[in-house]
Amino acid sequence: MPFQPRPQPDTTSPLIEAIDAQLDWHRLFPDDHPRELEIGSGKGLFLLNAGQSRPNVNFVGIELARKYARNAADRVAKRGLTNVRVVWGDAKALIARAIPDHSVQAIHVYFPDPWWKKRHRKRRMFQPGFVALAARLLIPGGRLEIATDVESYHEEILDLLRSSPAFLEIPVDPVADPQHDLDYRTHFERKYRIEGRPIFRSRFAAKSFATPEEADKCPVLPATDDSTAD
Repeated sequence: MPFQPRPQPDTTSPLIEAIDAQLDWHRLFPDDHPRELEIGSGKGLFLLNAGQSRPNVNFVGIELARKYARNAADRVAKRGLTNVRVVWGDAKALIARAIPDHSVQAIHVYFPDPWWKKRHRKRRMFQPGFVALAARLLIPGGRLEIATDVESYHEEILDLLRSSPAFLEIPVDPVADPQHDLDYRTHFERKYRIEGRPIFRSRFAAKSFATPEEADKCPVLPATDDSTAD
């Protein structure tokens, strides 16, 4: 049987379920607008709000759980947002092999799984390898935006990023009062703020780029149909 090349993903659809080669930003978005990534997009509230309020920015959400990636993409499609895409897969694998270096102006990581059990800590998003990958992706001055409700995890994240030569800590914007019921960054944030839980936020700017060897330190997680989501 003659070789049959694997079909390329439909980059005009809000949902992309497979990326095998390096992503061509101009196939994904037919313009030169700045690009931002959300890692762990869950049900897509950040993507929806950001995509609607900032039409001159292109957003890509990466979600490990297929059912939540599909849910978020369906919501994007219903609102007709042409500047938002949702990718199903592992973020580390995607940004290591598929997303061009120095091509993103911001990376958003909101309420990452804390992986409470000690034997699972290696699955946490924030590790030296991920920091190296984030630094490689961001343009000079590009932002890494972080929020979590777990103070101990936030302290570990701060220690990691403050010790990195690739990042500089910068001030976080004040948090405004919500103007409507879904005026929050994520569903987790909505839940926790209504409950009165403290939320820990930080922001870092990229000042240099990491090496591929450093990026290889971050383990890849298998994509799944089951996960918690914001």
